[in-house]
Amino acid sequence: MARLLACALLLCFAVAAGQARAEGLEVIVVDPYLELRTGPGRGFPIVHVVERGERVRVLKRRTDWFHLRDADGREGWVHKSQMLETLVPAGTRMQIDDPAREDFTAHRREAGLLIGDFGGANVITAYGAYAFNAHLSGELAVSHILGNFSDGEAAAVGVTHVPVPEWRIQPFLSMGTGMLRIQPKGTLVQTPARTDQFAYVGGGLRAYLARRFILRAEYKEYVVFTDRDENEEANEWKIGFAFFF
Repeated sequence: MARLLACALLLCFAVAAGQARAEGLEVIVVDPYLELRTGPGRGFPIVHVVERGERVRVLKRRTDWFHLRDADGREGWVHKSQMLETLVPAGTRMQIDDPAREDFTAHRREAGLLIGDFGGANVITAYGAYAFNAHLSGELAVSHILGNFSDGEAAAVGVTHVPVPEWRIQPFLSMGTGMLRIQPKGTLVQTPARTDQFAYVGGGLRAYLARRFILRAEYKEYVVFTDRDENEEANEWKIGFAFFF
C-alpha cells in the first residue's frame, strides 16, 4: 500500500502539471533562438536550438514548460519565458493561458494527497476525482493507516456534492463505501488480520489557492461492518493539497 500511495502521489504531480490550451498549435519563433532541453527543467541539457523565423509545434505543456517539435522532427522542452514572443501563423502573439479561478470552478479532474487522523491513528490518503458536472463528482481513494497497535489499508469509492461551485471556498458533502484491512502488530498472542466493508458520510471544504492548487479539508464518519455482534464506528479528519486539471 505504501508503494501504491507513492505511485499515486507521483501521478498527481505528473497529471496535475496541466495541459496547455495551445497543444497542437504551430507557432513562429521571434526570439533569436529557442533552447530545446531534454526535460521540463533548467537542469536538463540543451540538445538543440531553434532559430528565429522557424516554426515549431506545441505538443504539450507541463506547468511553465512547453514540449515542442521543430520542422525536422526534433523535440525538446522550452521555458514559458521564451514562448511569450512567439507568433501564431496569423501574425499575432501566442496566447498562453494560465489556470485561473474560473478554471477551478469548471475543472473536471482532481488529484491530491491528504494526511490526518482515523480513529486515533495516523492516516495518509491519495485520491483522484472526476466531475460529472459542476455539482457532482466521483472519487477513488487509497489510504494507509498507522496505529500504535495495528496498521491498516483502505480503498474507497464515493460521490461528492458541491452546492455552490462558483465560490472560491467550496463546502462539499460526501458519501461512499469501501474495504478496510487491519493488520495487528506483533504481540505475544498473534491476532489474525481482518478485512471488512465500510460506509461513510462526511463533508468538508476545498479552497482555490492559485494556478492549479487546492487546499482541501474534510471530516468523515465511518461504520465498519464486522462479522461480530456489533459494527464499529470511527471518525476521520484530514487536510492536504490537491491539483485540478
